[in-house]
Amino acid sequence: MAVYAIGDVQGCYPELQRLLEKIRFDPSVDRLWFCGDLVNRGGESLATLRLIHSLRDQTVITLGNHDLSLLAIGQRREDAQARVNAELREVLFADDAPVLLEWLRMQKLLHHDEELGWTMIHAGLAPMWTLRQAQRAALEVERELGGPRHQRLLKNLFGNRPPGWNNRLQGVERHRATINTLTRMRYCDVNGRIDFEGKGVPGTQKPGLYPWFEVPGVRRRETKIVCGHWSALGRFAGLGIYAIDTGCVWGGQLTAMQLDAPEPVYITVNAEPFRQKPKGGGD
Repeated sequence: MAVYAIGDVQGCYPELQRLLEKIRFDPSVDRLWFCGDLVNRGGESLATLRLIHSLRDQTVITLGNHDLSLLAIGQRREDAQARVNAELREVLFADDAPVLLEWLRMQKLLHHDEELGWTMIHAGLAPMWTLRQAQRAALEVERELGGPRHQRLLKNLFGNRPPGWNNRLQGVERHRATINTLTRMRYCDVNGRIDFEGKGVPGTQKPGLYPWFEVPGVRRRETKIVCGHWSALGRFAGLGIYAIDTGCVWGGQLTAMQLDAPEPVYITVNAEPFRQKPKGGGD
């Protein structure tokens, strides 16, 4: 048996197929952890969702910002859905869209495996969060997203306010702050206020901002963390953080990391030749 975490797929279906072949994935014994952003920009989001859905009994997923955006768009009227990009329209108007979106909506924002000693998120953690506090905040949103009031949450999903998470927040603002932290964070200040614009490599951020895992006074967490989201950062290992968004959708690589090995083992496949590198830091 092997457990593999896989970085942001973003609709890069051919690369995902090749990666599963390269790791010799055996669904009878192996397990896959997906760090989020399954969809958008790669061209084949529908095929990607169908493949991962077919392996749903062998997978764990933490939702990314692009996945949540798809779910929010799925709540709009049909004429509004028809105005999004062609790749997402293919998902939204597929015959099996209700099944795929319902399944996606039930996925996690944070996954922790005590036995393995690993935690998976899409983007980042608030610097003041212990692991237990992060789990509690994520579970609040997961319950709302998976419950009868999910439409209200998805309709109020977008926005940069409040700028960061604090324990006094309530209702939709609390949920939005949790979502922004777990699915959009790269840089923040010492109080956990997120810079929503900075996407470049460390050293390019504005003064007073830090990579979320290097904030002075950041809480110690007794777990290794695997995440994606930050393609400009690339593959990173340090401070107990293992970032594996290696920018496949931007012409980089799609990365799997074996979690149950004595030391993390990386397996990669190169992006298809037609994929273009971004002018900025990617997303």
